[in-house]
Amino acid sequence: MTRDIGLDVEPPEKECDDVKCPFHGRLSVRGSLLDGVVISSRMERTVVVERRFERKIQKYERFEKRRSRIHAHNPPCIDASEGDRVRIAECRPLSKTKSFVVVEVEAE
Repeated sequence: MTRDIGLDVEPPEKECDDVKCPFHGRLSVRGSLLDGVVISSRMERTVVVERRFERKIQKYERFEKRRSRIHAHNPPCIDASEGDRVRIAECRPLSKTKSFVVVEVEAE
């Protein structure tokens, strides 16, 4: 049974028994919804998502390129791997560095 998480994302086809899964567990999502690319999936049930963005510098009226790396929980039903473009949602802190969960792997 897949739970409605309140976001406009496609639920996964696979089932899982992960408590920290927003679709099949009891984890609620709230706050930001970000897009990025998975650059590492070597940790167990964790991925590192890199997101690139531009920030305007008022003084010079130009933009600078920036990036940030975010650790996110990777439920077994989604199972994102390196190189995948994913959407992550903010949730309660799951560990010292994880406060996001992967909710969708976007089709290329």
